[in-house]
Amino acid sequence: MDEFTLSRIFINLVIATRWTIILSLIAFVGGGLVGALIALMRISSNKLLSRISWLYIEFFQGTPLLLQLFLAFFGFSVVTGINLSPLVAAAIALTAYTSAFLGDIWRGSIQAVPRGQWQAASAIGFGYFDQLKLIILPQAVRLAIAPTVGFLVQVIKGTSLASIIGFTELSRAASLINNVTLQSLLIFGLAGLIYFALCYPLSTWSQRLEKKLAYK
Repeated sequence: MDEFTLSRIFINLVIATRWTIILSLIAFVGGGLVGALIALMRISSNKLLSRISWLYIEFFQGTPLLLQLFLAFFGFSVVTGINLSPLVAAAIALTAYTSAFLGDIWRGSIQAVPRGQWQAASAIGFGYFDQLKLIILPQAVRLAIAPTVGFLVQVIKGTSLASIIGFTELSRAASLINNVTLQSLLIFGLAGLIYFALCYPLSTWSQRLEKKLAYK
C-alpha cells in the first residue's frame, strides 16, 4: 500500500468509472436506435419482418451477454480478419444486447395501448404511420419511460463483463489494482459502492416514474 494510498486507489477507480459510463451511454443510445427499429418490425403486419425481429430478440435475450462479447471480440476477427479493439467489440455486443431488450420493452408498450385507440384513429382517416406518430406512440412513450430507465441499470452492470475481453472499465481496474495491492475487500468494496452510486438513483427514479406515469 506504499504506492497505492486509499485516495490514489479511489481516484483510479473513479477514472475507470468514466469508461463504464461512456460504454453504457454508447450501448444505450445505439441500442435505443436499433431497438426502435426492432419494435416497429415486431408489430409490423409483415410476417417476415415480424419473424426476423422475433428471432433477433430471442437470440440476444436467450444467450449470455458474456458469450455475445466473445463472439464480437473473437468471432468477428475470425470471420472478417479484422481485429476489433476491446472498446469497439464491447460497444457492438452491448448495443445488440440492449437493443433486443429495449425493442421488446417498447413493443410491449405499443401493444399495451388499447386497441380502440387504433380503431378510433383509423375511423377518422389516419393512415398506419399517422396512427403511430400522432396517437399510439405518445401514449406508448408514457408507458415505456419507467422500464426503459430501469433497464439502464442493467446496462451499467452489464459493462462489467467487458473486462473479460480486456476493456478497462471499473471492474477490470479494480481487478488490476487488487493484483498489485492485494487489498481485495477495500478495492472491490469501493468498486461496489461506485456501482451502487451509479445504479441506485436510476432504480429509484424508475420506481417513481412507474408510479407517476402508470397508465390509467
